[in-house]
Amino acid sequence: MYIKQIIIQGFKSYKDQTVIEPFSPKHNVIVGRNGSGKSNFFAAIRFVLSDAYTQMGKEERQALLHEGTGPAVMSAFVEIIFDNSDERFPTGKPELILRRTIGIKKDEYSLDRKNATKSDVMNLLESAGFSRSNPYYIVPQGRVTALTNMKDGERLTLLKEVAGTQVYEARRTESLKIMIETTNKRAKIDELLAYIKDRLAELEEEKEELRDFQDKDKERRCLQYTIDHREQVAIANELDNLDEQRQNGVDDTDDSRQRFIEGEETLASISAEISKFQQQMDLLKLDKRQLEAERRDGAKERAKIELQLKALQDGQASAQQNKAQFDAEVQSVQQSVQEREQALSDITPQYLAARTEETRIKSELDNGEAVRQRLYAKQGRNARFKSKKERDDWLGKEINDGYPQITKIKAVRMQTTEEIAALAEQITSTENGIEALREKFNQRGTNNESLQAEMLTFTTERERLQDERKELWREEARLDSTLSNAQRELGGAEQTLSHRMDLNTSRGLAAIRRFKRQYNIDGLYGTLAELLDLDKDIYRTAVEVTAGNSLFHYVVDNDETASKVMELLNKERAGRITFMPLNRLRPRPSNVPNAADAVPLLEKISYDRRYEKAFQQVFGQTIVCPNLTIAAQYARSHGVSAITKDGDRSDKKGALTGGYHDKRQSRLDAVKNVTKCRDEVESHKTRREEIRRSLERKDQEITKALGNVQKLEQTKLRQDNSYIPLRQELQRQTGNLQTLKDNQDAKTRALEKIEANFRAITDQQTAHEAELNSDFKKALTPEEEKQLETLNSKAQELRRQYSEISKQRSQLEAQKSTFEIELRENLRPRLDQLAAQAFENQDDSAGGDLAATQKDLKRISKSVDRTERKLAELEQSLEQAISAVADLEQQQNRTRQEQEETAKNIERQQKRMEKSMQKKALLAKQAVEVSTRIRDLGVLPQEAFAKYEKMKSEAIVKRLHKVNDALKKYSHVNKKAFQQYEQFTNQREMLTKRRSELDSSQASIEDLIAHLDQRKDEAIERTFKQVSREFATVFGTLVPAGKGRLIIQRRIDKRPDDEESQEENRESVENYTGVGISVSFNSKHDDQQRIQQLSGGQKSLCALTLIFAIQRCDPAPFYLFDEIDANLDAQYRTAVAQMLQTVSQGSENGQFICTTFRPEMLLVAQKCYGVTYEKKSSQVQAVSRDDAMTFVQGEQQKT
Repeated sequence: MYIKQIIIQGFKSYKDQTVIEPFSPKHNVIVGRNGSGKSNFFAAIRFVLSDAYTQMGKEERQALLHEGTGPAVMSAFVEIIFDNSDERFPTGKPELILRRTIGIKKDEYSLDRKNATKSDVMNLLESAGFSRSNPYYIVPQGRVTALTNMKDGERLTLLKEVAGTQVYEARRTESLKIMIETTNKRAKIDELLAYIKDRLAELEEEKEELRDFQDKDKERRCLQYTIDHREQVAIANELDNLDEQRQNGVDDTDDSRQRFIEGEETLASISAEISKFQQQMDLLKLDKRQLEAERRDGAKERAKIELQLKALQDGQASAQQNKAQFDAEVQSVQQSVQEREQALSDITPQYLAARTEETRIKSELDNGEAVRQRLYAKQGRNARFKSKKERDDWLGKEINDGYPQITKIKAVRMQTTEEIAALAEQITSTENGIEALREKFNQRGTNNESLQAEMLTFTTERERLQDERKELWREEARLDSTLSNAQRELGGAEQTLSHRMDLNTSRGLAAIRRFKRQYNIDGLYGTLAELLDLDKDIYRTAVEVTAGNSLFHYVVDNDETASKVMELLNKERAGRITFMPLNRLRPRPSNVPNAADAVPLLEKISYDRRYEKAFQQVFGQTIVCPNLTIAAQYARSHGVSAITKDGDRSDKKGALTGGYHDKRQSRLDAVKNVTKCRDEVESHKTRREEIRRSLERKDQEITKALGNVQKLEQTKLRQDNSYIPLRQELQRQTGNLQTLKDNQDAKTRALEKIEANFRAITDQQTAHEAELNSDFKKALTPEEEKQLETLNSKAQELRRQYSEISKQRSQLEAQKSTFEIELRENLRPRLDQLAAQAFENQDDSAGGDLAATQKDLKRISKSVDRTERKLAELEQSLEQAISAVADLEQQQNRTRQEQEETAKNIERQQKRMEKSMQKKALLAKQAVEVSTRIRDLGVLPQEAFAKYEKMKSEAIVKRLHKVNDALKKYSHVNKKAFQQYEQFTNQREMLTKRRSELDSSQASIEDLIAHLDQRKDEAIERTFKQVSREFATVFGTLVPAGKGRLIIQRRIDKRPDDEESQEENRESVENYTGVGISVSFNSKHDDQQRIQQLSGGQKSLCALTLIFAIQRCDPAPFYLFDEIDANLDAQYRTAVAQMLQTVSQGSENGQFICTTFRPEMLLVAQKCYGVTYEKKSSQVQAVSRDDAMTFVQGEQQKT
């Protein structure tokens, strides 16, 4: 077994998690600068394996945590992974992972990732060879120096620790303590035995005198019993007489009480009826006030509408006359518009035909003129040019110049054609727009009528909804009054119920109801009283007596719910409640008898089967019997609780409980009354919430209807406001249409000119090309001459025709323009103005529409009549209620008088019974006193019951006086002499036996102490011999030329240097005073020196030799050495390193982990590690031997 790997995090200078490369199972060396964390590395291992870090305070724990910049380290851990291939740890695994974690408030161990206790860890380490008595497998800094400076006595103490004598010394100290206690107990027992011996001698003398006293006392007790018995019989007879009288009085009182209870119930019923009628009267009065208010409001509104109706009827005649004049003017304008439009439609075709003809003639005239001009030009060119070539050149130039003009004219023609098409589309769109605007303008009346109809519909709907809302308001007011009364009744019922339970329970139940609503807790079912229902009222008393306070135990689904509610009760200090969690209840099986006179009480109770366990727990062991006698028999025979219908009870132990139960104080009735009132309140609240939700919906519907009316009004207003802009837009669009048509005409004329120019240029180009291909002649050809004459004569005719058709077209265009201007500028605007005026007149009369006003008057009249009928019905109902209340109050007064008489009778009977009870109480007291006197006489002889039975009382009294006088001379007698004698005898025997046991115990303790002393001596001697032998061997290995040994010192030691003398004259270990060291470094035969005479390096070597010797006596699986070679000379460092190498590679096979600043240890190491300290955190990394040597040599050069 060896340390395979170590992981450190947060421990001292190791902030980040440091995972050290696996160690060699042989020799490992760690190097690093001072302050880098080497010692903290060894401290981490000791932190896990040794007892050095136990019972630490907060400051000590904090000191183990890393302190530096950055986030604070709250916990640290050190984890050591052991190789367990040799199964030295009895875990059955090849590895063992041991971790210790520490924080400010925690200190935990874990084995193989599972939590473990410290004792488990230490026991496991001891089983693997880690001895607590020999902690020298870890040698930290300073341990070698401490051993070097040890005195001989301290080395003896060290030897005792290694030998494990602390166990023997602890047991010896404990045994001595027990032996001292045993000696003290023996002394006390001896004192008690001497006292008992003297006391027994005195009691022997007192026994004879006591016998005479007992004879006289027996006679006295017999006489006293006879007197007391006769008095007891007389008192019993008197009590029987009183009981008979009381029973007769009780029967009379019960009858009177029953009549009084019935009277109280009658009064309660009458009061409830009166309260009911009063509530009804309050509601009727409330409805009456509301209906009267509605009647006043309706009358005011009806008077207002009647005035409006009269005003409308007065203004109706003048409005009709104005409307007739207006209609005539509108008809006249419409007729003029139709006439002009008809004339315009007739003249327009004539105008278009004339214009087309004019265009055709003008085109023919232009074409003929162009041909004629070309012929004249040709005639002039023939005279102008001298040769054909000169002419052809000019013609070619003209032809070439004509092509760009043709292209340009084509582009202009195309653009003009597109513009004409665009204007046509605009004209069509504008005409459609004008038509739509005119149609919209003409539809004003129809839209207004539909808007008026919709507004009337929504207004009617709003009024209907307002009427329904008023009805809901009245119902809400009635319900508020009813709810207020129900809450008062509930408060009274809850107060009555709270008086029948303790205050804490009452407060607790109220708090639970509040918690249930506030936190919405499921699983809270209710109290037993709330969850049960009785089949018959005759069992109410039996149920209440059986349950007792369990009636108010609260049933819940499980203990988690109960715990949650109890926490809330404790938090708010809101009382105390007993909970019955159904998951925890385990009711015992019942053993009820199967008989006709024994009915299980649970069968008379109705409840939900979910709560079966709770009811079995409380009522499952109870039966109902006809009378108490039968109940007592069943209770004893079947081990159940039996009860009568009147509440008299007998339990299985024989105890009887009974008496009068006032049914008026019934807790079940109080619970049922509270439940009833609470249900009524909840029902009223639910209905009120429904009404309020209905009111909210009505408000929303009314708001929606009002919004619809307002929307329609806004729509109408927008429509009214839009007609003037609409008329303006219509005029503007009409003007735009005329402008577009004018533009279209202009463009069309321009296109005709462009076409004429295009034809002229094209014809000229064709003529030039034809001339270019013809012969050159000085004059025109005959054909051309003839064509020229024809063109001249035709041109005159075409000019005449063109003049005539142009004149006709001008006249038609003038007439057409006149009609269009008159329609556009005069007639149509006037018609639109009249239509707008008609709409305005219609709007002015809409607000006072006669038909609508008549409908409103009819509606409000019906509402007022309906209110009048309801008021009449309310008046009649109110009178009936007042009459019923008066009758009930008379009946109530009569019943109260009868109750007063009954109460007086009960009071008289009660006084008689109280006197009888006082006398009975006095007799009962006397009976108790007599019984006490008889009981104080103690156990009487058999003759006491018959010896003086026939003797007269006077004679018995005289005889008793004589006996009492005789007993006076025995006043000094010890009446407990016999008892005391027996007690002291038994005590003497017990003490004698106890002393023998203590003697035996002391002998055993003395033997144990002797055995422990012997074992301790043997352990020290054995350990000294082993350590001394190993010391000499190790010293010889480290110093081959020298010799060393250990010397044990005694108080009386004549020859301390002779080992044989030491063995022969060995005495008790207590005579040992110390352990010395004697060595020689130069020869095995020279005189040896004590350690005090050596140099510092030699002392360190001796101390290391002692450590190695101890380790050989009790070997460990691995060793940790922290700079053990710091004070050694070079030759001894080499020897120590060689010995470590030999041990690690030999049969002992031990693992070494060492730190050093010297090269000798590195030369024999299997693996090297370097410790660095950067950014206030230590790290451990594996390094090569050369790097380690370089570091060590550098450190030596610095020093």
